[in-house]
Amino acid sequence: MDKLIQITSGRGPLECQWVVAKVLKVFLEEAKDNKIDYEIIHRENGDENLTLKSVTLLLKGKELNEFLKIWLGSICWTGKSTFRKLHKRSNWFIGIFKLDGLEKINFNEKDIQFQTTRSQGSGGQNVNKVNTAVRATHLPTGQSVFVQDSRSQLDNKKLSITRLKEKVLEQNIIQLQKRMQETWNNHLQVQRGSPIRTFSGTDFKKNYQEKSFKKQRNVLKNELKNYKNDLN
Repeated sequence: MDKLIQITSGRGPLECQWVVAKVLKVFLEEAKDNKIDYEIIHRENGDENLTLKSVTLLLKGKELNEFLKIWLGSICWTGKSTFRKLHKRSNWFIGIFKLDGLEKINFNEKDIQFQTTRSQGSGGQNVNKVNTAVRATHLPTGQSVFVQDSRSQLDNKKLSITRLKEKVLEQNIIQLQKRMQETWNNHLQVQRGSPIRTFSGTDFKKNYQEKSFKKQRNVLKNELKNYKNDLN
């Protein structure tokens, strides 16, 4: 089972970009604990070091749906800005979404059309007289690359496949990101009041539901104790 996931700050400020980077670390740690394989498909760096505007992940695992139940939605970090000390805001939101259309990033070498030609520019007579350069075109998308790095046509062909795959996958990711960006604002407004997970502090402490229940239980125990004292 494969899922394409995006962790994004949307149009949030620098603080939200910082939260994306911190959430990514926790997300990958928990994915590893749950024996879920992951691959970072694309990342967009933030405006400062150690920040990310968004990151797109390909996840693989048997228990993937259960794992994502505690992640998909809005994520809230509660704390004072690490970039603007006097800023009054204390709740910062980012989103984690599943990207539909995973099949669109499939890449099949059978869909590539190859053309050979003579290498261009300097490189010696042997290079320029033999058809060693390769132009590879991905027919479904029209994306193409031209490779003349090696004097070997076979090596250039292998390299063209690698570069063309990267180009096709990157274009598909960009299209998916544009679609997510269009829906981000509406989704965020719906989810802002009820984040699926909350973190706090500069150490990014996890706020688990169990802790809030324990606190509530202690309150009830104290109330019961006071009630018994009143009876006496």
